[in-house]
Amino acid sequence: MSDAEKKAPSLDPMSARPLYVQLADIIAGKIESGELAPDRPIPSENHLADEYGVARLTARRTAQELRERGLIVTVRGKGSFVVEQPPTGTAGKSTTAG
Repeated sequence: MSDAEKKAPSLDPMSARPLYVQLADIIAGKIESGELAPDRPIPSENHLADEYGVARLTARRTAQELRERGLIVTVRGKGSFVVEQPPTGTAGKSTTAG
């Protein structure tokens, strides 16, 4: 397994679940595990797009999904940050019917 494979869990483009939901679940898992700490920035849209091999718009939609789940807040001109206390039981669950 290469370093890139260890670093970035893979997304399944053939899945019925949209890529942005898959990526949001990965980021939510990192928040839940403490890898992404409260009041700290999450990777930028460009970084997520590069790291996971998705379009920037997919990364943008991922951030929107995480905001809808209450896991991050976005500050214009600064970026997106993990909330101090994420809602319990939302990591890994989509708010989108599907």
